[in-house]
Amino acid sequence: MHLIEVKDLYKIYNPGENEVRALDGISLSMDRGDFIAIVGQSGSGKSTLMNMLGLLDVPTSGEYYLDGENVSHMTDDQLSEIRNKQIGFIFQGFNLISSLTAQGNVELPLVYRGMPAEQRHELSVEALERVGLGHRLNHLPKQMSGGQQQRVAIARAVAARPPIILADEPTGNLDSRSGRDVMQILHELNEEGRTVILITHDNGIAEQAKRVIRIQDGKVVEDYRNETPQKP
Repeated sequence: MHLIEVKDLYKIYNPGENEVRALDGISLSMDRGDFIAIVGQSGSGKSTLMNMLGLLDVPTSGEYYLDGENVSHMTDDQLSEIRNKQIGFIFQGFNLISSLTAQGNVELPLVYRGMPAEQRHELSVEALERVGLGHRLNHLPKQMSGGQQQRVAIARAVAARPPIILADEPTGNLDSRSGRDVMQILHELNEEGRTVILITHDNGIAEQAKRVIRIQDGKVVEDYRNETPQKP
């Protein structure tokens, strides 16, 4: 069974004469443990597809099966619960809360899960140590560089050990060295068995993935296995 399967997915804005087909009949499947880059220019539909895969938005029509379960017609509460358990998100803009320390930011999703304080503390420290920030637990975002903030965001995404990591342009706001560090962490997570789905407009970043799916005008125009993924 595929981890992710989407069938004939459409997302249409302004239906009718001036309609925009952000997704135009996409069908694809993704397997556990893969490292996939979804690549396309701005406006290609890649971010819309990410929002669908991450259960942040619902399609106009089509079906989405996550782990064999049809999530296309679930309520917001049901989607929210699955999202919390299955998916760790990494965004280009870090999306950290400025008044919380690194550890506080990493613990926040665990609070939403109703996890006891001791377990939250343990998982958050472990996640920050694994991204090389064990010494910055009590620093606020403004006291850290962009690369460090993105590593806090990765720690937040992986602390609860979700099976899927969805990374939207995770190197977009970083210098090249910080970008390489972030990609290295994503590769390590993938080697441990996580499924990593990376959204990018950068072909160089995409070529580091095991599979590349290219999107244009809401359609898949290319989908291939990368036999020799480049190293970060």
